[in-house]
Amino acid sequence: MTALSLAMVLAESARRHADTVAVVDGEARVTYAELWLEARSYAAGLRELGVAPGDPVALLAPNVVDFPRVYYGALAAGAVLVPVHLLLTPDEATHVLRDSGSKVLVCHTSQLALGAAAAAAAGVRLVTVGPAAPGAEATRLEDVSEAVPPLPTYLGREAEDPAVVLYTSGTTGVPKGALLTHLNLVLNATVNVFDANDARGDDVVLGCLPLFHSFGQTVAMNGTFRIGATLVLLARFTGPEAIDLMLREGVNVFHGVPTMYVALLEAARDRDDLPRLRLCVSGGASLPVAVLERFHAAFDTTVFEGYGLSETSPTATTNQPHFGTRAGTVGHPVWGVEVEIARAELDDRIELLPAGELGEIVIRGHNVFAGYLGRPEATAEAVVDGWFRSGDLGHKDADGFVTIVDRKKDMIIRGGFNVYPREVEEALARHPAVGQVAVIGLPDPRHGEEVCAVVVPRPAADVPSEQELIDWAREHLGRHKYPRQVRYVDALPIGPSHKVLKRELRRTMTPESVD
Repeated sequence: MTALSLAMVLAESARRHADTVAVVDGEARVTYAELWLEARSYAAGLRELGVAPGDPVALLAPNVVDFPRVYYGALAAGAVLVPVHLLLTPDEATHVLRDSGSKVLVCHTSQLALGAAAAAAAGVRLVTVGPAAPGAEATRLEDVSEAVPPLPTYLGREAEDPAVVLYTSGTTGVPKGALLTHLNLVLNATVNVFDANDARGDDVVLGCLPLFHSFGQTVAMNGTFRIGATLVLLARFTGPEAIDLMLREGVNVFHGVPTMYVALLEAARDRDDLPRLRLCVSGGASLPVAVLERFHAAFDTTVFEGYGLSETSPTATTNQPHFGTRAGTVGHPVWGVEVEIARAELDDRIELLPAGELGEIVIRGHNVFAGYLGRPEATAEAVVDGWFRSGDLGHKDADGFVTIVDRKKDMIIRGGFNVYPREVEEALARHPAVGQVAVIGLPDPRHGEEVCAVVVPRPAADVPSEQELIDWAREHLGRHKYPRQVRYVDALPIGPSHKVLKRELRRTMTPESVD
């Protein structure tokens, strides 16, 4: 066995870049040396509370400096970190605490309404961090930590030991805990900054992606700390606030999901003072090419779109400077990872397809998780012949660029023809009045499913009628593809990781009769 700990990402940067500012959180400026000392102090506090190596420790906190303090503190104590999504219901959070077997829940005081209810329901000890909260009776981790000396260093772990349990969003049922090892996460952070992206030690990175989510955790936080750069935290993302903060702090690197890029574009419409962004990375969901082009024009920068899942640590592919960018694709596999296309209809084995053919994206490499916690059957379904089955449909061209077509489960079958929502969304995103669009299939007695486009208009746009937009789409899409229904809404439902919740749209949209 090989000794390896994700905690060394912060420990090594504290050794190499002691006086560099690691985190900016409002007025707070925390250097690497300070952050590592605070993490070791929290580690000692957690051990004083009875946390032993291998124990799961849940963390419920927004994007504030206490998140990395607790995250690396728990890792330094040898614990397994279980991040909890901020937007879960108490019942959902209770499931995460029970299913993970968490020993304690470390809850930022801004999240006590959710944390206290979930901890009580799960029978898990509640420990708080952050500003003192009136009426809160939970133990304060700061108080416990101050009473004992900090750990001198992190406790040793094995490379294949679990480091983090990430709960999937539950699009296919009850959320499952994906076990990510120290090796998974150390390598993914390292490969992102040293091989996949043109990351630099003097970067100033906007930390607006939720740190409880794999993209924000690995690419933004762990990647930034791995290279010794500076992470500027933003607890609640809006386009105007993000632009103001980027200008104020000299941010030159932005990681975001497509909804964030759309929000930045809207905020940039009436401004001349925009940040000079050297590197932009998009992931989490497909970025419409029209949005990519508009962002490039407004901010004069290239967006490198990538792809990954919680189960792949997360990065599997990305557009990379080494290979060049190709709009509409998610680029090439990252170093040490294989990404291929397999026959989608085969469940019990992997049969790889040649270049250009449509199938299920399968992944093999150092980034693939160790399985679902306590769910061997689900693990066996997901990992077949050594390949992780992503559940996404796509193809790979002769030059090695991978293109995502859609989720297997989001594909619409209209009158026996396959319709891929991503393709319809790409077309509709080019209409000048369309700000955001999500395409879903709704039950239809005649065709089985009907194509429905749910549209958020662009601000101040001359919005066509629903029928006018249907007619426009008919001119740009095949007869079986164009939407027969259009619904205008003020906003799309967004999940904790800023992805559009299509299952929620399907639930709330009532089918209409169609001629």
